[in-house]
Amino acid sequence: MNAYIVTGASGDIGGAIARRLAADSCGLLLCANKNAGALEALTAECEALGSRCERFCGDLSAAAQAEAMAALALSRFGKIDGLINTAGTASLGLLTDLSESGWNEVLASNLTTVYQTCRAVVPAMVSRKKGVILNISSVWGVRGASCEAAYSAAKGGVNLLTKALAKELAPSGISVNALALGMVDTKMNAMLSQEELDAIAEEIPAGRSTTPAETAQMVRLLLTAPAYLTGQVIGFDGGWF
Repeated sequence: MNAYIVTGASGDIGGAIARRLAADSCGLLLCANKNAGALEALTAECEALGSRCERFCGDLSAAAQAEAMAALALSRFGKIDGLINTAGTASLGLLTDLSESGWNEVLASNLTTVYQTCRAVVPAMVSRKKGVILNISSVWGVRGASCEAAYSAAKGGVNLLTKALAKELAPSGISVNALALGMVDTKMNAMLSQEELDAIAEEIPAGRSTTPAETAQMVRLLLTAPAYLTGQVIGFDGGWF
């Protein structure tokens, strides 16, 4: 049985990934920061699908919380086969209107959590010479988006952290990749009007957004890819960019 940690599991994408892995009877440590109720419901759902589950609530941008998360996974499953980082938050608006605290919150949620969770799980993976780290990123981390400076900067950091860490860990047989998502039908995009969503769909060659379920399917493929696939920022955007 493979054992995976999924951060941001109370969100649409994280939840879909958890359900997909649960369907394969994987062991799961499901993590969230604030939404304990949604995390509890997801845990019950994944257990009904045949998964052995544990849940963890905490701020994974803090070292102590990330280390506690990794320790819980090891105590429950004895190993960590993979870490899927989906935790994050968006911020829409002009840079000049973004407060310093707002900037710090976006970077902590999207980038610092990746640093802390990777730092927490890597020793256990290195000891086994085996493991997969998959960071959920965004096309805006490659191209940048107007009025999303903090989010773009954070995801750009995730992409380069992914590439750098992959070079460190490849000799230990551990792969590190990022999945750069385009438009996904999630609550995070509820800030956009239907007119704005339709305009974006017209720009996408596939003619539509993707779904959390499709994203989860892609994640499952990458988790089972050969370890030689590492250090890559893989676009999943319907041909948008």
